[in-house]
Amino acid sequence: MIRTIRTAISGLALILLLASCTVQEERGPVVLAASSLTQVLEEVADVWEQQGNPRPALSFAGSASLARQVQAGAPADIFVSADEQWMDWLDERGLIDADSRRVVLGNELVLVARKGLEPEGAYRESPAVLIGHARFAMGDPDSVPAGRYAREALQSMGQWDVLQTQAVLTDSVRGALALVERGEVDYAIVYATDQLAMKSGRLAGRFPANVHTPITYAIARLATSENADTEAFLQFLSGKEASAIFRSAGFLLREGCAAC
Repeated sequence: MIRTIRTAISGLALILLLASCTVQEERGPVVLAASSLTQVLEEVADVWEQQGNPRPALSFAGSASLARQVQAGAPADIFVSADEQWMDWLDERGLIDADSRRVVLGNELVLVARKGLEPEGAYRESPAVLIGHARFAMGDPDSVPAGRYAREALQSMGQWDVLQTQAVLTDSVRGALALVERGEVDYAIVYATDQLAMKSGRLAGRFPANVHTPITYAIARLATSENADTEAFLQFLSGKEASAIFRSAGFLLREGCAAC
């Protein structure tokens, strides 16, 4: 039976984050972003702040969780989704400024292994050969973009029926990465940028790009945004300085980036 791991909703963390800003303190826009962007967006925010701008308040979680926070009325300005489906979901509900929407980044799907694991099989075109009977982590394909890409890839390769009962499902791609880093599972399917950020473990294999829908990140201004710096920070996210940071972190640049 597929196990599903659920973590606490990050809405409380967002409320506490906003509460930490005093009324007198000028603050930057509130950005809700997919968990796979955690380190790189912190770097982008550092550069933005160093240029004399108020630092944006960053809140990271799975795209599904963040989209539902927006629907529930979370006081935020920008949404960065790890796919376009959750952005579509908000657009259908009139919760984003559709004219501000753009695709800025891409990624790749990889298989990573826990530290010390010496697989018996070769990856090549068969994850099932490599994984064998071991447990592996991946995002929940019913809500997590990385999980949806992973299921699609395994289905395209004829591997899903063999492997799905061994999958440990998480509510974000970083949750899957954490399980393999802690040694709680032998493998995890994550983004290539997550693998580059791993503190322990190693790359076990890459999925061919043609076995899943292209991985894209979409950004948009939320319809309720009133922060004066929202538009400027949106432009900065797709500008040359931010694009260079994204590229150095292993992200692919898409048509919404000035440096593509």
